[in-house]
Order: sequence, then structure tokens, then C-alpha cells
Amino acid sequence: MYPYPGRMPTLILVRHGRSTANTAGLLAGWTPGVALDERGTEQAAALPGRLGGLPIAEVVTSPLQRCQETVQPLLEARPGLSAHTDERIGECHYGDWSGRKLAELKDEPLMEVVQAHPSAAAFPGGESLRAMQTRAAEAVREWNARVERDHGPDAVYLMCSHGDIIKSLVAEALGLHLDLFQRISVEPCSVTAIRYTRLRPFLVRLGDTGDLTSLAPREEPAGGDAPVGGGAGAP
Repeated sequence: MYPYPGRMPTLILVRHGRSTANTAGLLAGWTPGVALDERGTEQAAALPGRLGGLPIAEVVTSPLQRCQETVQPLLEARPGLSAHTDERIGECHYGDWSGRKLAELKDEPLMEVVQAHPSAAAFPGGESLRAMQTRAAEAVREWNARVERDHGPDAVYLMCSHGDIIKSLVAEALGLHLDLFQRISVEPCSVTAIRYTRLRPFLVRLGDTGDLTSLAPREEPAGGDAPVGGGAGAP
């Protein structure tokens, strides 16, 4: 462990495995019934092995089905572990955009704002990206304090959440303006780790899948846009 002064818990952020909405090109949001697809189920099954001997003190998950399914193999592999559900790390409330095809949404005037000036983006009938980041960051701060109180400052805990949530938390940890968060990429079932201290967080892993095939050349989103919701990952 690194000798950072004023240590606090280390947060392992896991994006849910690939979902049926990812493969269908839909912006799921809080649409009910969005489950892991076959590959996502395989990714979730591999998660306990990838996390190896990490002494995970707590598991916190979004209430959405795809996150609950992602952590289930980990809970089964570690019988003494149970999951806490926290709505504050649930997906962004995309409102009227929820359940729509991303291919259709790219022509919406708001999409340009989402890409270039996300701190000003608010989804019709939903929430703003700024509000999403605020609630997620508040959840992390509260869980940091709770885990430190119950398990000590060197504890490790896991949150299973969603692409835009994790990207916003990484931006917050790095002191980046939310307008830069679309430059961050986290694939399905990727692992991101933030080690907190009294004065500053340290990003020690970002979007780690253990699979380098996603770095191979592939068709990029039109105009280099970031995939809203996080994308489906490598084909």
C-alpha cells in the first residue's frame, strides 16, 4: 500500500456488465427490465476472479437490475458479503430520452450540449448531468466515512454503477470540470479504483477490463462523440 498521509478507504468502481440495451443501441436510463446479455453474464461471472484476493469490506450497488446481476457472482463467491443498494449511484435520469435509440438521439439539438458542454445539459423530464454528478459524489463521501468508521482507513469497498456516473466520479476525483468528463471512457464490467486521502483522491485504475482487444482499430462514433450512457464496449 502507498504511504499517503491521512488515508481513507479505497473505492473500486465497477461498471455493470454489457446489457441488452447496450447491444440494442438503446439509452436505458431507469427503464425497468434491462438485464445483462450473454456476454455481460460472462463478464459478471469473471468478476470474482479478477478481484482476486482484494479484501472487499462492503458492496454498494445501483438499484437497477443490470448492476444487481453484475455483483451477484461476487456475493456468491464471498458468502459473508452482502450488497447495499443506493439510488444515488443509479443511472442518470434521462427522462424523455430513456429507452430511445442512440442513433436517433444523435440528431437532437441537446446532444451537442451533452457532448461539448455537459455541465449545462438537462434531460427533458429527467435530471441534469450536474445533478447526477453531485448526488453520486455525495454518496461516495458518505460511504467513505461509513466504511472508514466500520472497517478502518485502509479498507477497500466496491460500488457497481453506470458509465456516466463513474465518468463523473473520476472527473470529480481528478478535479476536472464536468465539461471534460466525456473524454473519459469506461467499458462494461471495467474496474476503476480511486484511493482517497484527507487532502486529495488518487486515481489508481481507470476502466481496467484486463482485455486489450478494445484498443484495436474500430469504427468510432460519428464526429468522435462520446457514447452517452457508456457504450457497449469492444465488439
